[in-house]
Amino acid sequence: MYTEELITLSKAIDIQMESAAEEIKALLAYPDEELISIIKEVGFKCDLCARCCTQEFNDHVFLLDEDLKAIRETDPDAIEPAPYYELCDQHGNFYVSGYALKTQKDGSCIFLHDKRCTIYDRRPFICRLYPYMLHLEADEKGNIGWRQISGLDLHGCYHDDISDEECKTLAREIKNYEHAFLEQKVAFLEKARQHFEKNKLKHVQGVYDREMRKFNKGGKIKVFVFYSGAFEESSVGNNISL
Repeated sequence: MYTEELITLSKAIDIQMESAAEEIKALLAYPDEELISIIKEVGFKCDLCARCCTQEFNDHVFLLDEDLKAIRETDPDAIEPAPYYELCDQHGNFYVSGYALKTQKDGSCIFLHDKRCTIYDRRPFICRLYPYMLHLEADEKGNIGWRQISGLDLHGCYHDDISDEECKTLAREIKNYEHAFLEQKVAFLEKARQHFEKNKLKHVQGVYDREMRKFNKGGKIKVFVFYSGAFEESSVGNNISL
């Protein structure tokens, strides 16, 4: 039974890695001119409303490895395991592909004060590119398509004049970010497979669900976070008691 479950885990990881590899291929093939045209047409301009820095409008700020290094140098206590853990072993340990920025009690970014970013010159990669992005995502009907803009018409100003050179730079950096994100995901999956096989672990959805119920009632969980090719152990507690 264990061998079958291990094979199932390996196959599941293979499927995810193949999917990520296909998305990387599609990402690199996406015409720069099309992305540049979209950036030019949208013409986003920040109006300092700070809505994009809150959980109300954006779930969390995922940190690439290069982001994490800068954040740890600024404030090592400002990070936490990214939500939506990908795996859970039979012992109740969770695994996730990276870290995220913590938020304040009101749901705003830990670095947001008086509607201003206190680390603006060192802000994470995705914050510098927002609201532009480029990845494949399913819509409400399950149809997969490209998503290039986040939060359109929810905040900020639009149709500002952006120079051709700035559009080209943004397009290049958007692709670089999405590529780095997918590469980090692939590296996480490969490391997880090695770790599970070496330590005779298996992903058990029932354990995942049970531990998350405990967590949502105020319990603590152990999370192994992928960073720079290895797992770092972290303890996460939910202060909300039901």
